[in-house]
Amino acid sequence: MGLQCGIVGLPNVGKSTLFNCLSNAKAVAANFPFCTIEPNIGVISVPDDRLAKLAAIANPQKIVPATIEIVDIAGLVKGASKGEGLGNQFLGNIRDTNAIIHVLRCFDNGNVIHVEGHVDPLRDKDIIDTELQLKDLETVEKRLSKVSKAAKVGSDKAAQKENEILNLYYNCLSAGKSARSVILSDEDKAIVADLHLLTVKPILYVCNVDESSLKGNKYTDLVKAAVKDENAEVLIIDAGIEAEISQMESPEDRKAFLDDLGLDEPGVNKLIKAAYHLLNLQTYFTVGEIEVRAWTIYKGDRAPQAAGVIHTDFEKGFIKAEVIAYDDFIRLGSEAACREVGKLMIQGKEYVVKDGDIMHFRFNV
Repeated sequence: MGLQCGIVGLPNVGKSTLFNCLSNAKAVAANFPFCTIEPNIGVISVPDDRLAKLAAIANPQKIVPATIEIVDIAGLVKGASKGEGLGNQFLGNIRDTNAIIHVLRCFDNGNVIHVEGHVDPLRDKDIIDTELQLKDLETVEKRLSKVSKAAKVGSDKAAQKENEILNLYYNCLSAGKSARSVILSDEDKAIVADLHLLTVKPILYVCNVDESSLKGNKYTDLVKAAVKDENAEVLIIDAGIEAEISQMESPEDRKAFLDDLGLDEPGVNKLIKAAYHLLNLQTYFTVGEIEVRAWTIYKGDRAPQAAGVIHTDFEKGFIKAEVIAYDDFIRLGSEAACREVGKLMIQGKEYVVKDGDIMHFRFNV
């Protein structure tokens, strides 16, 4: 689907180190600002234990996981909205993403310099928020200057509605709040979707800590308290430890290392899953002798839309979908067994696909 999460933050907070752990595209990580200038893009496999269980039954030639794209965007600084520190370029890179992963430094280490002189994740968050909000305010003001004139004409109802929405955003951003704080209907969102506001994107905060703070520390507590009203998730990760784990080729070594740390899985796995859900995505499967594959769709997509992810012809000529719930397939052990006991359901165009559905499409073009 080509959906992207952009990793943002001030310089030297651990963004590129974290990106390297996530991706097969290796960004340069160094102890100075602006090490990353062009955005690095990595295609990330979404961890899903269900794939292995399905493969154990189907014995396919290959297994294909769902993927998302992670973009490592160069560190922002104060004044980015006015062009400071290559700000316009960086903000443009953020605009192209679908969601934001905001990395905050939550550890003390005198050997790792901080662009602002000392560690303060709330100050860092405020710097990034302010720059993004200022850029959005500039965008809204430009549109308002055009729309407000048309809105004064009594017959232009569309312009009046857009003007109303733009003023909601203007008042929010002027008060130092992000645009995602404005509650709009899907219809109203569509009216101003072409604004591509930065602060309307869903956000995940990642607290980069040291090994002694994997369960949290004074900095992570401050971050959680600060974002409690933002409808945002907070993850705690030690990017340094994740870098060590990513270099371990043996699954046994990785498991032993995680056990020593008291972790059930690498932090990057949790991050990838959180990013997947941040994009409002879910998975359905196709299962056969050639491959077991996870397909990515939006939550709420109907059967024809799900079919279209495989090929546009599948959606255009959609006739029906054969659907088996994941739990039924695992419990009964085959498509034939599910069919025999009535667990293979025939669904039409209005069927809303559920996460984990195993699907086979009938179409005619």
